[in-house]
Amino acid sequence: MNNRLMKLTAWLKSEDIDAAFITSPDNVFYLTGFRSDPHERLLGLAVFQEAEPFLICPGMEVNDAKNSGWSNEIIGYSDTDSPWAMVEERVKARLGKIQRWAVEKEHLNVERYEELLSRFEGAAFHSAEAILHELRMIKDSKEIALLRTACELADFAVQTGVNEIAEGKSEVDIIAAIEYEVKKKGVSGMSFDTMVLTGANAASPHGTPGQTKIKKGDLVLFDLGVIYEGYCSDITRTVAFGDVSAKQKEIYETVLKAEEAAVNAVKPGVLAKDLDLLARNIIGDAGYGDYFPHRLGHGLGIDVHEYPSMTATNELAIKPGMVFTIEPGIYVPGVAGVRIEDDVLVTDDGVEVLTKYPKTLQIIK
Repeated sequence: MNNRLMKLTAWLKSEDIDAAFITSPDNVFYLTGFRSDPHERLLGLAVFQEAEPFLICPGMEVNDAKNSGWSNEIIGYSDTDSPWAMVEERVKARLGKIQRWAVEKEHLNVERYEELLSRFEGAAFHSAEAILHELRMIKDSKEIALLRTACELADFAVQTGVNEIAEGKSEVDIIAAIEYEVKKKGVSGMSFDTMVLTGANAASPHGTPGQTKIKKGDLVLFDLGVIYEGYCSDITRTVAFGDVSAKQKEIYETVLKAEEAAVNAVKPGVLAKDLDLLARNIIGDAGYGDYFPHRLGHGLGIDVHEYPSMTATNELAIKPGMVFTIEPGIYVPGVAGVRIEDDVLVTDDGVEVLTKYPKTLQIIK
């Protein structure tokens, strides 16, 4: 049994919970090494205090599960089988009656909850999210190495996009060029839909790229990430195409000051809320507080948005091994939209910035 499963079983014992049934593909991957996108089909990992865990997946993926390194029981099923009957049979063979289940309440839908409820009558269901968040929050050396590479590829992707900037090119033209070059590097996919937003569009924090063409005097915002061997990066950079106004430069420099102050304040023991408030106060003192509408950042790893949420109310003390984003922004409709984002690793005595693309305002001629 791997170290992650051992920690989960120790938690089951400490909470007096009979078993956990993990169904989200990301957490199954974290605990087993098996990456699957089962679509509507059931993927599940059953973990017990003492009994052997088992993995259930579509029959067509059994060999992939074996090749991933999972050495415990794998139950494969066809599209005409009832996977829930198989789960019931294996669980009752191991434990008999179950009193308490741990499940991912944020992931388990009502239909699947009712299946478990009908097959394990009288069982109580408890949330597994807290322990899974805690486990995944601290990255081990292998995870950190994968994240470093994912961030190097994100830097490359931004540089590719900057190189493509030219008058008359549309946002989607540049996205196509970025993703083509990144895929040539062997990247399996992007962490999320790549964003290239220009001009007025950049003033929407989650804008939708389209056919808007770049013109002189525009700020161009890139927000993107890549998935490398199951781990995500996430970077945002904003550059200028030609000369921009004094107000646009002021906004950029305010965001840069806030971002760098928050990055430089990262070290073990600092509260997540204090990092958010540090950046937020700088932006507020410059008169743009109403134009910074989102949290400072989020955890990063297998999922592009992981625990913790770097908000002004999160009392969590950060720890070595945590990886999260720092991404303040100012979005003034009709004037400018600027966001600068880095991925940072908390070290034993400070911070390592994993994304390294330059942040000084670039003016592309």
